[in-house]
Amino acid sequence: MQLLANIALDGLSYGMVLFIISVGLSITLGLMRFVNLAHGAFAMAGGYAAALLTREAGLSFWLALPLAVAASAALGALLEVLLLRHLYARSELDQVLFSIGLSFVLIASTNALVGPQVQLIVLPPLLSQSVDLGVRTLPAQRLLVIAAGLVVAGLGAWTVARTRFGVWLRAAVDHADTAACLGIPIRSVQCASFAAGAGLAGLGGILGAELMPLEPFYALKYLVLVLVVVAVGGMGSLGGTLAAALVLGTVETASKYLASDWGSLFFFVAMALLLAWRPQGLLRGPARR
Repeated sequence: MQLLANIALDGLSYGMVLFIISVGLSITLGLMRFVNLAHGAFAMAGGYAAALLTREAGLSFWLALPLAVAASAALGALLEVLLLRHLYARSELDQVLFSIGLSFVLIASTNALVGPQVQLIVLPPLLSQSVDLGVRTLPAQRLLVIAAGLVVAGLGAWTVARTRFGVWLRAAVDHADTAACLGIPIRSVQCASFAAGAGLAGLGGILGAELMPLEPFYALKYLVLVLVVVAVGGMGSLGGTLAAALVLGTVETASKYLASDWGSLFFFVAMALLLAWRPQGLLRGPARR
């Protein structure tokens, strides 16, 4: 019973970290049709910004958190305006090659400016303590991760389905020329969507620093995990991304408890089985012919 509780709670918190980081890439791939392999760099940027603000600048975590997320979103918006928007009409291969090259540039810049050591985020006493849940004593920081994941899922679904911006985004993706003729600011919608995805990645990098340590090769080290979550969940599907992140996060956690010598083998086996079963995404219907 205790083992099952440990796997369930740790898998839930790890899955929520994967979801928060992955959901921005899911939007970029599924709704904007842009293959951005530099997405992990935004998570790294948010985590590094929070670490430097709390450790070097002496800011409280609660102040550093929104500032670091904003910095990650601003970096995403800047790169979208200066570089990435010029690739929207290019082939997927061009997008892949450019964005992976951009990741290497950001990794090298981070290593040169900050150094190769792992960055630690200074947590407030409230998050440093443990909370007794009856079946398991859990760090309060992981409860924050779980709550943040639920909030992101709810707000994301509401924004895409219920707000004017969500309507603009879907229109800009499906019929860009028609949307522009109707007065929808296509470029602004694309930039805002990209910045939101980068900001969410930064939030995941901050909240998940305990489970996914911050170091210069973070952007590539965890890129495969994020891509797997998006592929299994279905590109552009918030609900599918959440389900995939929770399932795969739990599988990865269970394998560490029960078969740690096998590494991430079961994670990728689960990926293969889920893609074979639902190649279109966990919560998507079969593709129409």
